[in-house]
Amino acid sequence: MATRQVLAELAEAYERRSGDNVQIESVGGVDAAKRVQSGEPFDVVFLASDAIDKLIAAGHVMAGSKVDLVLSPVAVAVRAGEPHPDISSEDAVRRAVLAAPSVGYSTGPSGVALMRLFERWGVAAELQGRIVQAPPGVPVGALVARGDVALGFQQLSELMHLEGIEVVGRLPEAIQIVTTFSAGVCTVSQQGEAMRGMLEYMASPVAAQAKRRHGMEPA
Repeated sequence: MATRQVLAELAEAYERRSGDNVQIESVGGVDAAKRVQSGEPFDVVFLASDAIDKLIAAGHVMAGSKVDLVLSPVAVAVRAGEPHPDISSEDAVRRAVLAAPSVGYSTGPSGVALMRLFERWGVAAELQGRIVQAPPGVPVGALVARGDVALGFQQLSELMHLEGIEVVGRLPEAIQIVTTFSAGVCTVSQQGEAMRGMLEYMASPVAAQAKRRHGMEPA
């Protein structure tokens, strides 16, 4: 889901460039991987890099077809109109987390990394009952906008376009969580050559500005 808006823009640009029709279906990463594993006839899949590696190992994505596309950092958000906590340092983020009445995180790789960070800080037990995991496919920012959580952590690309929230900023460098999102051609595809051409375009320098507009960096 973190890549849905940038992929929509890049797919539209590629359609104009190539004349090919591109249809992208955006679902949560867990669901996307399961659907590819079940043999649904997708031509290409976009997921976190390690998830693509697992699909290659299992024979669902063609070996040698993986292309790294974007680097996606994590940001922090609060409900619109609420005070912005200090997140300028690791200690400041830790204090903000402990002071928040509730903390939201995702089912994706950023959420896994965030929980590891809380464990490293030794605060995971203290946060029990205050941590809310967004359901697959539901942006953490939606929970923040509704007031279900006070402090939300997710990829900047998923937070920056949502109404009802304010992005406080990216996590500081010392604890920044960067996910590499990649693509791979599915083994069931009958359009492997066309897919490789599309991925080559999406990974090229001409696509860099679109990636930055959506809170990401080229991989």
